[in-house]
Amino acid sequence: MKRLAAAFAAALLICAGGATAIPSPVPNQAVIDGDTMPRKLSEFGLFQPGTATLASGVAPYELHTPLFSDYADKARGIWMPGGMQAETGEDGRIAFPVGTVLIKSFSWAGHNGGKPVETRLLIHRKDGWTALPYVWDADGRDATLAIGGRRVPVSFTEPDGTKQSISYAVPNKNQCKECHAEGGAIVPIGPKARNLVFAPKWQPFLAKRFAAPASRIAPLPRWNDPKSGSVAERARAYLDVNCAHCHNPKGSASNSGLFLRWTDDPTGVNYGIDKRPTAAGRGSGGMEFAIKPGDPDHSFLIYRLESLDPGIAMPELGRGAVHKEGAALLRQWISNMPEGKKN
Repeated sequence: MKRLAAAFAAALLICAGGATAIPSPVPNQAVIDGDTMPRKLSEFGLFQPGTATLASGVAPYELHTPLFSDYADKARGIWMPGGMQAETGEDGRIAFPVGTVLIKSFSWAGHNGGKPVETRLLIHRKDGWTALPYVWDADGRDATLAIGGRRVPVSFTEPDGTKQSISYAVPNKNQCKECHAEGGAIVPIGPKARNLVFAPKWQPFLAKRFAAPASRIAPLPRWNDPKSGSVAERARAYLDVNCAHCHNPKGSASNSGLFLRWTDDPTGVNYGIDKRPTAAGRGSGGMEFAIKPGDPDHSFLIYRLESLDPGIAMPELGRGAVHKEGAALLRQWISNMPEGKKN
């Protein structure tokens, strides 16, 4: 078992760095396990008091390919109660124990001194997962529950130097279900074994808290790193992370017949290649195919990714800006496809 745990840690591509002891945990497990929705984020004890710094025992992590969210910088963390262990399936999906909290904070370097705007919690309670959005107070010392969602004006600079001012959408509690729903239940969508990255100091956490799968799980390519995979592989990784949580047979977009999961063979019309619109409405832009090999300008998958029109834009939620670099990668992928290409 120790060898498997070590292999699993390697599969998660532990980053370089020095090893240090992990302090004792401090989060309030009684609040986490309860059935309340605390008004203030600080009641969970997931952050150091008066700061946006994760509390002792909360493991920070990154993703090889993250979900695009208006060029936000995201700080992620996992809390699991002492003595509990997560199980990893052969497909890389992780079954987290009751009492787990997945944490994601959103900030922009050029906005409000880089202080976080929002923190989302995904809490595994006895009756399933529950999602709670918190908006940080102006002083950055605590955050307040926003069950009904909120609009927050945010200004930032895109990688190409373009200045942006958007009305950032904090989702309401029900909107969280639209992306996190699978078969009617809320589930985590980002933390999968193939996509997780932990720093070396958290290797003991991995070894103790994650049961290793029987076989090694290959890491997901980084969408913006040519050394991590081919254009097609990186494009597929991008689609898996940004689209497949809805575009799968059990997701909210199952009626589209467009399935974009990494673990599926990307062949034929189910992956959008030469696929005619079925539930796109005006989102097809009058185009014949979701992906027209060799022709991104006549592929409505690109049309929707590059639109900000609420009736056309994809993803439907969590985006007030076009991800130019991601769209460029997908354009290159489609341009490279010879006519008749099926994968």
